[in-house]
Amino acid sequence: MKKTLMTGVLLWAGAALAQISPVPAAAPPATAVPAGAGGPIIVSGMLADEAARAALLARLRQVFGAARVVDQLTVGKVAASREWNEALGQLIGPNLKLVSHGQLKVDGASASLRGDVASEAQRLQIGAELSAVGGIAVNNGLRVVASEQSVLDAALANRIIEFESGKATLTDSGKAILDQMSVALLALKDKKVEVIGHTDNAGARASNLALSQARAEAVRAYVGARGVKPELVAVSGEGPDRPVADNRTAEGRARNRRIEFKVVQ
Repeated sequence: MKKTLMTGVLLWAGAALAQISPVPAAAPPATAVPAGAGGPIIVSGMLADEAARAALLARLRQVFGAARVVDQLTVGKVAASREWNEALGQLIGPNLKLVSHGQLKVDGASASLRGDVASEAQRLQIGAELSAVGGIAVNNGLRVVASEQSVLDAALANRIIEFESGKATLTDSGKAILDQMSVALLALKDKKVEVIGHTDNAGARASNLALSQARAEAVRAYVGARGVKPELVAVSGEGPDRPVADNRTAEGRARNRRIEFKVVQ
């Protein structure tokens, strides 16, 4: 593909911004608009002709939705081959929506991708898709950033926080797990978390609701003693109402007697 004087930048942070301009840019650089998922896709810069502009807008609208795309593109005297324009559209794939705080910079026959994704699998998949676009070499600079909920899930690791039978008193093994959960909760800074208590279905429902609530409160008190702000920890007791296993087996009942941690904001 012919080396051109075109350069393009696609930036997004839940929302997106695209800049396409000649190297000797005549217009001031665009800036990203901070927004959550579903925010505006602001497209600005200069393309060689109206057909290239229409094709890029059509691709962005196809991927992100027509209502989100804000057109600030212009047409001017810049050099760009038909192949380059086609490759630009191919780089804008649906999996770019998985990237937050991202930047896709295209400069002639090279491109660089930056931003955050939720897993290594996403990082590799998106990088492979962009690298498959002919005529443009892509540098994959995506980084994996775990979500707040995944931090808590990884710390708990499907373990059961145990209490003494029929009581809201933590066992030594339950305390050991909560020592690790306290570290994870502190890492979330000021995120609010809900601690939810659950029981099996043995006994009266009213008693199980009260027990699950008391156990959730015991967990809040324990992590609070280790530096987690109590006002950031909401508690609730679901009793036997949300089983995750068969209560007809001892193994199932043990799995249902659990504490759940959920990021709520």
